[in-house]
Order: sequence, then structure tokens, then C-alpha cells
Amino acid sequence: MTSRAASRVFVGKYSEQAVAEVAETLRHEIGTNASLGFLFLTQEWRPHLEDTLELIRLHGHVPQLVGCSGWGVIGSRREIEHQPGFSLILFSLPSDNFAVVQINEAQTEESTGPEYWHAATGLSATDVRSWLVLANPYFGGVENWLDEWGAAYPHIPILGGLASATNSEIFLLRDGDISAAPLLAIALKKGLVVQPLVSQGCRPIGDPSPITKAEENLILEIGNLPAYQALETAFLSIPADQRVSVRNNLFLGLAVSEYIDDFKQGDFLIRNILGADPQIGALAVGAYPRVGQTVQFQLRDSKSAREDLVLASERVKRGLSGPIGILLFSCAGRGKGLFGTSDHDAETLASILGDLPLAGFFCNGEIGPVGEKAFLHGYTASAAVLCVA
Repeated sequence: MTSRAASRVFVGKYSEQAVAEVAETLRHEIGTNASLGFLFLTQEWRPHLEDTLELIRLHGHVPQLVGCSGWGVIGSRREIEHQPGFSLILFSLPSDNFAVVQINEAQTEESTGPEYWHAATGLSATDVRSWLVLANPYFGGVENWLDEWGAAYPHIPILGGLASATNSEIFLLRDGDISAAPLLAIALKKGLVVQPLVSQGCRPIGDPSPITKAEENLILEIGNLPAYQALETAFLSIPADQRVSVRNNLFLGLAVSEYIDDFKQGDFLIRNILGADPQIGALAVGAYPRVGQTVQFQLRDSKSAREDLVLASERVKRGLSGPIGILLFSCAGRGKGLFGTSDHDAETLASILGDLPLAGFFCNGEIGPVGEKAFLHGYTASAAVLCVA
């Protein structure tokens, strides 16, 4: 069986005819019945969700369908913002190449570590090549769960996003109904692999330097100098005519590995600077940095985000083999509001990686690896490029 995919984005309100036509068209494009589908919908489609799922499963002949709500939806070269619609991708895959796992809140509380999750899912670390994750943002334990999941399935890419909406109508879906579980995890097994693409939208400023004094989430010294002084030095390295516009767009990058001689974009986990105290020289950050960890300040703006996505896409392209489709999880803070033009992330991926079938949505948080560990991000584009192994 040849693994294939096809995708389509539909703009507009619910229409039985439109849903049926999209599903049938995709089934004909892949040339056989689908085995797995991903569906992302705007909140306007919530009253018609059951009918929509039934039509897609019937006309797409897809037995397993997962997805969620999105503030906006994304398709091949298109990003739909401030309009109702849905994005659908259907995959024709051997049934033993994937598994869909629902994870409830009780399991996250009962977990005792890797062996617990291996038993709960029926999947060992050697069974899985990659994980795709959809999560409900109202579940506050996503980051803790990601840490546990990464320990249970080490060195395995984990990518995904947190559902979103412009109102409270946030939901995950599985097959024919809304899922009560806060987490859906899709295991890709033998025959499939994901090439992860994570663009945090920043460029480094100043020089990388180690933390020399820290307490909890406070950084007191960087390179034996007060942390605030290090931030000020990095800020002054920005051309004077740009400083006013970027003052509130400075972040901290924490190196995920110390075994790097020449740090560059993609080597740092980007986290917020929550506050700064020039009197004691301290910075409060949205993380728990450690003494000895290399850090570098980062700048996020439309130009930096554009350049970073291009660099990340080109890195993936160099190692790409057998791609069949893409799932794109893009922050709701990106899109036209950041770049000033529509379709930025979707167009960039297509221009560099080719016109592969693509579906995605604008998220409340994005999941993707930096180094070999998965993190929950913001203002990030996280893409899973599915390939035949």
C-alpha cells in the first residue's frame, strides 16, 4: 500500500454539499479510502460539528478522524483569518502505521513515569517513530505531561498545538464526536517518520554567555555581570533607529545543549522576560534557568520571524526524503497581525518544501522540539512534515 495524502481548505459557513464534495474530492485524489484524517474548524462550525464529522467519515471513507477548533485554519498556501471555514487532510496509511490515543486528566494525575504510559498506551518507546499531539488549553498540565511523555518516549519528535477559538467554544474531536479528553496523541509507527520544523520567530542579539548566578526563575548574573547590565548591552547593540520599535520584543534564549561550539538560531529555547530590576540587576524569566547554562538575548519582530522560518524550512529541506504531507501549528499571534500580509507561514513552507498537502490551524500554544526535547512554545510555527520511512 502506497502512503499518500490530500488536503483542502474550505472558506464559508456550514454546507452539507460543500463538506461532502471536499471529502469525496480528497478520497479521489489519494485514489483509495483514507485511513486517518485531521480536521480543523473555526468556532462557527461548532453547531454543525456532528453532521460535518459524519459527512467526512462517510464520503471520505475515513474511519479515524481527529482534530480541534481553531481561531483560524490553514491549508496549502492559504491562511484563513476572521472567516469561518475548515481545513482537512486525509491520509492513506497502513492501519498498523499509526495509533490514536486519548489521554484523560485522571491518567496524568495517576502517572508514575514511563512504564505507566507504556502500559496505558500499549506502545513502548521502540514502537513509535513520532508523536502528533492536540491539546485543550483549559488543561493546565500540558507542560508537565510533555516532560513525562518525553521521558517515556525519549529522542522521539513530539509536535502539535493547543486548540483555540475567538470565544469559549474550544474543543478536541475524535471520530464522530467531541472528545472529553484534554489530550489526543497520534503515534506514527514503522514506515512513517516526522521531520520536525520549529520556528520560534527570533534572531539573537548580543553574544552568548553563561549564567553565573541564578535563583528559581531569577537570573542575577550573566558572565559575572549583573543580568540587567547584560540585557542593556544587548539592547544597545541594536541600531539606534530600531530601538524604540523593538523595546517590548526582547526575549531570552536558553541553550538546550552545551555541546555546541558555535551557537546559532534554533539552538535556543525562547522564553519571556517577565521583569527587570536595575537596582539589584536581576531579570525574571518564564523558565527555571541553571547556573552554567548559556543564554543569549533574542529579538522578535516580523523581519526576524520571516528569516527564522526560512532558515528552519531550508534546514528541513536539506534532509527531506519521501514527504507526503504537512501539519502546521501556527501561533494565533502570527498571521497577518505579525507579518502584515496573509498566508505568510503557509506560503513560505510551500515555496521551500514544495506544494505538499497541508492542513493546520492558529493555536493557543505550539508544541515542538528544540534539540531533542519537546516544549510548549508561543509565537511559534511548528510543523510536522510526514514522510515515508
